[in-house]
Amino acid sequence: VGAFRTEGMFVSLQEPSLYTVKAILILDNDGDRLFAKYYDDTYPSVKEQKAFEKNIFNKTHRTDSEIALLEGLTVVYKSSIDLYFYVIGSSYENELMLMAVLNCLFDSLSQMLRKNVEKRALLENMEGLFLAVDEIVDGGVILESDPQQVVHRVALRGEDVPLTEQTVSQVLQSAKEQIKWSLLR
Repeated sequence: VGAFRTEGMFVSLQEPSLYTVKAILILDNDGDRLFAKYYDDTYPSVKEQKAFEKNIFNKTHRTDSEIALLEGLTVVYKSSIDLYFYVIGSSYENELMLMAVLNCLFDSLSQMLRKNVEKRALLENMEGLFLAVDEIVDGGVILESDPQQVVHRVALRGEDVPLTEQTVSQVLQSAKEQIKWSLLR
């Protein structure tokens, strides 16, 4: 962390950090929480989080812009039918990085929900939403910004069915395949 002077101006430099995302929110068209994941303790209690979410919704739901500075935070957002998507970072965070996370989340959900990004479809696929968010951001660190990769990984995780949930015919088919390959060697 350092500071320097240029032409009478004092400029402070922030230490670079991988922890770029402070929160990801999805609110409905009444401003109520459908999904919220906070990655630090800026808002430690649920009461403070809900107050922040109401404030952010009131400031953004009637505007067409995509970015806001609110309570010392950078907020990028987008709406779709009856949903509002928010990605929040610190005030000095790169808006393009936050927007990449927002677009990745939205495009991933759009593919997973077959372009039907609305409240009812999202509520029916909450597990997919949780998996997608975990693939995109972990602990505030951006892991992935390619929606194709996110959708692929979420699909792979969905295929990890425990043995107890497999049908007898699936187990027999798997055994046949293994025997066939062992005989062909």
